[in-house]
Amino acid sequence: MKKVFYLKTCSTCKKIMNQFDLSDWELRELKSENITVAELEDLYKQTNSYEALFSKKSTQIKSREIDVKYLTEEDFKNLILEHYSFLKRPVFVTDEKIFVGNEKKNVENLIEYFK
Repeated sequence: MKKVFYLKTCSTCKKIMNQFDLSDWELRELKSENITVAELEDLYKQTNSYEALFSKKSTQIKSREIDVKYLTEEDFKNLILEHYSFLKRPVFVTDEKIFVGNEKKNVENLIEYFK
C-alpha cells in the first residue's frame, strides 16, 4: 500500500507532493472523502499516537474553542474522524513507513525515502 492523504487546496501539500513521482500511489483528497475509521486505525498502528496525527494548526480548534492540552488520545481520534482539517497533512503511508506533516525533518526523511 502506498497512499497520500492531502488537501487539494493546501499549497504546502502540493509543494511537497510535486517533488515526487506519485504515479503508483493512491492519492486521497481529504475534503472530498474524509479518512475512515479503518484507515485511521492503520495510521495509528504505525505511529502509536492519535496526537501525532492531529493537526494543532487546524482552524477548527479556535472556532470550536478547543483547548488541545486537555485532549485525550480518544479525543484526538474522534476529532480527526469528525473533520478532515484535524488530520495533520500530508500523510504519506507505505507498508513499512509513515511520514506525517510538513515539518522540515519529516520532508527530509520523505525525500530520502524516494531516492
